[in-house]
Amino acid sequence: MQHTNSRNLTQGSIVKNLLIFAVPYLIANFIQAMYGAVDMAIVGWFADSAGISAVSTGSQVMQIVTSLVSGLTMGGTILIAQYFGANQKEDTTQTISTMLTLFAGAAVVFTVLMLALTKPILWLLQTPAEAFDGAVSYVSIGACGIFFIFGYNAISAMLRGLGDSQSPMIFVGIACVANILLDLLFVGGFSMGPAGAALATILSQGISMVLAIVYLTRRNFIFSFHWKNFKIYADKAKNLFKIGLPISLQETMVNISFLVIAAIVNSLGVVTSAAVGIAGKFENFAMLPASAFSAAIASMAAQNIGAKQPDRAKKTLHTGIALSFACAMVFFGWVQLFPASVLQIFKADNAVILAGTEYLRAFSFDFLMVAFVFCMNGFFNGCGHTSYTMANGLVATILVRVPLAFLLSRLIPESLFGIGLAAPSASFVSIVWGIFYLRSNKWRQAKL
Repeated sequence: MQHTNSRNLTQGSIVKNLLIFAVPYLIANFIQAMYGAVDMAIVGWFADSAGISAVSTGSQVMQIVTSLVSGLTMGGTILIAQYFGANQKEDTTQTISTMLTLFAGAAVVFTVLMLALTKPILWLLQTPAEAFDGAVSYVSIGACGIFFIFGYNAISAMLRGLGDSQSPMIFVGIACVANILLDLLFVGGFSMGPAGAALATILSQGISMVLAIVYLTRRNFIFSFHWKNFKIYADKAKNLFKIGLPISLQETMVNISFLVIAAIVNSLGVVTSAAVGIAGKFENFAMLPASAFSAAIASMAAQNIGAKQPDRAKKTLHTGIALSFACAMVFFGWVQLFPASVLQIFKADNAVILAGTEYLRAFSFDFLMVAFVFCMNGFFNGCGHTSYTMANGLVATILVRVPLAFLLSRLIPESLFGIGLAAPSASFVSIVWGIFYLRSNKWRQAKL
């Protein structure tokens, strides 16, 4: 049986398929990005710079967990899409079963590790003393919701592999509404600060996951959520790790690099920490179109590779880059012309606005760069060449982004402009290597 919202991406207009898949994904990710932004905004309304810094640092730590999960689930999306494109239904259901079962166990392990390592991680990040206790509360409470993070991402990944990006959008929309209401209750009503923001987030994620399971059990879905169906198939587990682990490692290292940069920023004081934290929330929104088209390209490329249509997959890449770059220009122009307006959304004071403006003007060049980087990564991942994207990401992260941020923070300590340039510089290196790899045609070689 086939899920009623699944979509064959191997036929029809490439532009139409990209937009039909990418727009719901974009909306879902926009809503999901609202989690952190709403947390920070409401804490900013009811607290001070220390509260903003605590939520900023804490959410970056939790983003590491999310990046690990999303990388592994992307492996599931690619496998499911390739099997679905090849019309191999049994392999599709076995992959879903294996992914859900493995992630349930992994969620327990991650929860225990995060609870044990919260304080050491925050010490390593040089979290400002004024924000330390709030950050500990945020991360500790957030760790208790890791099971929901795994669950939601796994369900969304399998649906997107089937060509359905609409259902995940609905689930995350429900979660966001719940998150805003609970934020206002816990942070505004009960004055719980960062702890209230974290509690609101995990409860809303739990609501989303439960409703998603209830919804799918009542629909004509390809997988039945009964205990007897939760099994691990060795060959599918092997392929999941083969495809998913490189993506997971890449996503994790990229986020760790930003944590290292956060540590560099935190060492400069609470005002600087708050400025970069606020700017980071806007950056998440600015990069959503590129992320959405990357996911759409990954699913379309995977289905077309499964259906043995590599040229159609490559056309998908070119179309996705053009659409993504057009969106990036809007955010780039906004930041270059009106940078202060971004920080004022979060009720930042004058010192934070001054520091954040310098950082945003430099970092915004990365909005343009990731239109290429994200789309190429999505394409190569969809083709099964995740080891390449991992290598490319690690080179840009370890050899360019982090060293450059550290160097420029020391050469220009009075300004965040130099630190802001580190990310676009790293992305430029990724683009150059990506173009060479694309022209080599190695991506045409089947990996599964």
